[in-house]
Amino acid sequence: MTDWPLLSLTTFLPLVGALFILAIRGETQVVARNARNVALLTSLATFVVSLFILANFNGASAEFQLKETAVWLPGTAISYSMGVDGISLWFVMLSTFLTPICILSTVGAVEHRVKEYMIAFLVLETLMIGMFCALDMILFYVFFEGVLIPMFIIIGVWGGQRRVYAAFKFFLYTLAGSVLMLVAMLAMYTQAHTTDIPTLMTHTFPQAMQLWLWLAFFASFAVKVPMWPVHTWLPDAHVEAPTAGSVILAGVLLKMGGYGFLRFSVPMFPLASEYFTPFVFTLSIVAVIYTSLVALVQQDMKKLIAYSSVAHMGYVTLGTFAMTTQGVEGAVFQMLSHGVVSGALFLCVGVVYDRMHTREIARYGGLATRMPKYALVFMFMTMASVGLPGTSGFIGEFLVLMGVFQMNTWAALFAASGLVLGACYALYLYRRVVFGKLVNDDLKGILDMSPREVAMFVPLIVIVIWMGVYPSTFLDPVHASVAKLIDNFELAKAAAHGVSVAVR
Repeated sequence: MTDWPLLSLTTFLPLVGALFILAIRGETQVVARNARNVALLTSLATFVVSLFILANFNGASAEFQLKETAVWLPGTAISYSMGVDGISLWFVMLSTFLTPICILSTVGAVEHRVKEYMIAFLVLETLMIGMFCALDMILFYVFFEGVLIPMFIIIGVWGGQRRVYAAFKFFLYTLAGSVLMLVAMLAMYTQAHTTDIPTLMTHTFPQAMQLWLWLAFFASFAVKVPMWPVHTWLPDAHVEAPTAGSVILAGVLLKMGGYGFLRFSVPMFPLASEYFTPFVFTLSIVAVIYTSLVALVQQDMKKLIAYSSVAHMGYVTLGTFAMTTQGVEGAVFQMLSHGVVSGALFLCVGVVYDRMHTREIARYGGLATRMPKYALVFMFMTMASVGLPGTSGFIGEFLVLMGVFQMNTWAALFAASGLVLGACYALYLYRRVVFGKLVNDDLKGILDMSPREVAMFVPLIVIVIWMGVYPSTFLDPVHASVAKLIDNFELAKAAAHGVSVAVR
């Protein structure tokens, strides 16, 4: 173990880089190049520091580790409290892993106000990491809501033609639900007299109160996932966001909702979670089937992948509320897998968009002859999205379906139909874009991926194969925390029903 405040270092190191970028002066091109270099070096340094978190983490323990606490608001129970367990650990790693790749993807894609763009991205990284590390409810809320601001700016300033509409829709949708969550947090503080998340996880709220608190938190987390029918902001945000914005939105920001369910809804309101499980299952199955069918008719590549994200996140909510070991571990694994695979698919769209400045599927075709390296990478990530054995997508979906099957065979059957639909829209996209004849004369001069673009995809491919072939690397640190979560859930149910239960 180390005495260094690793979590605070990882969280706030990007802000140091942002301050350096703020001080850069000179000609526009020089400022842009230096700002990008500083942002890249800072994000890489942050990733290296986060590796020390992983190295110092004890996967056999279910407790929060590397804890840091300081007085924040004297006279209240609110404190600056940070820590990670097996569930939050990998989301911190995912955030630090994807950010350098996103910054690398901006070369040639973002040419105006590069300095401000890099500052926004580094601030966003700080807020994302802080949210996954926060052990104080109010601190969590500050980071959780703070993420909206840089993302709103990234979409609204560097997005497409309808960027302002998409940015405001994203902001208002996510803010509306979060206001209810804040009211619920105030009610919890009044009842429990603490804002400490580990303490609140062991506090027993009255059953009637749990129902209302659960609904308030659900309003916020369901929009973030996003669950059907509050998912309509996502396709607009993805289509209008710059490539790096789409990658971080799909890779990390969508995981905030799933993480919130695992950190707040299930452990703090177990009786309400049990009561609302059929409701969540219904919405999740509709999301898996309906959004997969909607994806099939899309003409915009980004919109198709955005709808596929809603379908994939439907498996996450199914696994989370199945409350079986395989279900919850599968939900965590699926979030990590989706973060990498969906992010890579948006990067694939960005590669051809930078060359052709269009995302219309009909404008492409026959790229295999002109861009063989691109066709290979795109095919690999498409297979991972479909859930091909040997890739990360297979492990997550298989675990979720196994966990859900133990709870509800019909839910598992309907969810499994999403795998077939997923293969349909993913292979439809790949066939239209990569195979066939060159339908557009502009494509005859298109160039294959540059060494920089290859460098972006290599770590993503390695991770996808690693997760698919040797998933225990990622599941072992999660296991103890998930086991504790499920045990506490079962104990709360048993206590409410007056039944004794054996704890592992």
